[in-house]
Amino acid sequence: MTLAEILASLFPEEHAVTVRDGLVLGSGPFDGGRIQVVGVYGDTPLGVEGALSLSRAVLDTVRAGEQVPILVVVDSDSQRMSRRDELLGLNECLAHLAKALLLADRSGHPTVGLIYGHSAAGAFIATALATRVLAALPGANPSVMDLPSVARVTKLPLAKLQEMAKSTPVFAPGLDNMVATGAVHAVLEPEKSLAGQIRDLIAGMEPGDVRDRLGEERGGRPVARGVAAAVADQARLG
Repeated sequence: MTLAEILASLFPEEHAVTVRDGLVLGSGPFDGGRIQVVGVYGDTPLGVEGALSLSRAVLDTVRAGEQVPILVVVDSDSQRMSRRDELLGLNECLAHLAKALLLADRSGHPTVGLIYGHSAAGAFIATALATRVLAALPGANPSVMDLPSVARVTKLPLAKLQEMAKSTPVFAPGLDNMVATGAVHAVLEPEKSLAGQIRDLIAGMEPGDVRDRLGEERGGRPVARGVAAAVADQARLG
């Protein structure tokens, strides 16, 4: 689905969501109230200005005091790979965006990510993965790191990593692997109302982060909860 089709399915009558310089900002009517929409459009790399603009929109929503849902729509490249952005502290700006979304969640705003195109690396982590629930549309292509990049970091042959990825979804890119690990909670059905499906996702939200449980249940993270329990025990022991 294109962003225009997504917005039409979410808001059949009207909305105030705009797209400028690759950023999606605005709101529309939703479930008797309204929903705030922020995000990235057109496979745009997320730089300092973009991360700060999205952060401001999220924080302004929190300051407004109404516990409206926040929908984060994502079709981005990775973070913007420029010397200028790095010198201006892009890593801190991306972290600020992720923390703004976490603050919104803890302040009572249901946060839902919707990846409808590509996203990778820091841009993916600071937007889609920073929401309480992450949904995707068929054809989405998320990754934390693509396999050629993994090969450069680990010094392992790309062919070996490609073979490992067939049975180890925890580090492999692609929508199916993200679903298997629990990073993507649900794949939505484009032919049905997205407003209704997102409303159902919000209604079914559980307290806390359930991605480890989902990954274990789906076979993508078979030891996730055991590792989490061991870390918690170690922390208690000091």
